[in-house]
Amino acid sequence: MKKPSLFGDKEFYRSLLTIAVPIMLQNLINSLVNMLDTIMIGRLGTVEIAAVGLGNQVFFLYNLFLFGICSGGAIFTAQFWGKGDVQGIRKNMGFCMTLNVMVAAVYTLAAVFFPETLIGIYSRDPLVIEAGAAYLKVLAPSFAPFALSLALVLTLRSVERVRLAIAATLIALSLNAVLNYLLIFGIGPFPVMGVRGAALATVISRYVEAIVLFVVSYARHYAPAGRLKELLAFNMAYAGRFFRLALPVIFNEGLWSMGVTMQNLIFARTHTDAIAAFNITNTVSQLTWVVFIGLGNGVAVLIGKKIGEGKEQEAREYASRITRFSPVVSIGAILILLPLTQLLPFVFNVNPSVLAITTQMFIVLCCAYPFRAFNMAAMIGVCRAGGDTVFCIIYDTALMWIVALPLGAIASFVFKAPVWVIYLCINGEEMIKVLLGIWRLRTGKWLHNVVN
Repeated sequence: MKKPSLFGDKEFYRSLLTIAVPIMLQNLINSLVNMLDTIMIGRLGTVEIAAVGLGNQVFFLYNLFLFGICSGGAIFTAQFWGKGDVQGIRKNMGFCMTLNVMVAAVYTLAAVFFPETLIGIYSRDPLVIEAGAAYLKVLAPSFAPFALSLALVLTLRSVERVRLAIAATLIALSLNAVLNYLLIFGIGPFPVMGVRGAALATVISRYVEAIVLFVVSYARHYAPAGRLKELLAFNMAYAGRFFRLALPVIFNEGLWSMGVTMQNLIFARTHTDAIAAFNITNTVSQLTWVVFIGLGNGVAVLIGKKIGEGKEQEAREYASRITRFSPVVSIGAILILLPLTQLLPFVFNVNPSVLAITTQMFIVLCCAYPFRAFNMAAMIGVCRAGGDTVFCIIYDTALMWIVALPLGAIASFVFKAPVWVIYLCINGEEMIKVLLGIWRLRTGKWLHNVVN
């Protein structure tokens, strides 16, 4: 088969950008507000930024379990969309929402009754545990609306309705930023709440986001907006079919999120400066990483739709283009990311040690970016969209647990290595994953039609 030209198919890039750019914008808005949150909390000090970062790791773990459920469902949705099966789309979304609410109930109870235990998994610093637990307990009511919103947002993406998610995110997270300012520092009539104020602002914004998403979706009669009977039309046969495909995705996201949890644990137990620098690096890097999230999710919709339409050859050509295009784009992202390190002293009120470590982490991150960009496109954009969910477990998580985490732990706890060396070890899996991804794409075994 002749390899398709990288830039030869204008229709492909036009379709990709139509879907991907709104996803990028939504994630960019989210990242900007998260960065603003981190800056505001960072004005309080190193302990507070570490505490909120670890509290958000609990939410991150929760988010990825939900994302695993909804990503598995998105494989069905994109292919149902290619077939024009609206009833299948609604049934699938209803099933995802049901599972999400069950997970939300477990996390909400844990955050309300055992917050110190959850934060204590990551840090031994009593001040960080106390502040993180206070943040997490107030944050707990946001879990339920987020569970419903995420299922709807990912379904809307799969049916090429992405603008609503941007509007809802912009409204909710702008509100979050304003409330953060008022509640963290006690502006005007509002009390000084510190980290608890940041959590309360997030709770309010999550409810606003859910209300906007559902009201507009039903008012405009979008494909996922079905009656309750349609949303609950799934049966045991469908559940079995769903779990055969989605369980590997859920398992993959669970393993990966626990791997990220272990990364945070390694840095938190190295010292408080290390986890603060790690949180700052991740927050700022999200400003550029949104491009690759958008590209991966955008091409996943296109590939899933082509498979549903029975156009498998076009799906393979799309896969080839996106996995070559993403690493090229990463060079531009690096050129944006590196200068941002010069702004760190002006926006984060942390000690010089944290700033120095953060700068070193940025350099390591930039070196890893082309490899990470390929891997994001290959896994989210290609393999998962093609229903190759079992392989994704090996591709996305096995090397993290076999290579990256042991190397990072040994570097930190045995050799007491500098923090940038630990961070390099944590990113050491990416080059090996590229080789594995290239092999899988060449075999063609990633493509599966799951709705026929």
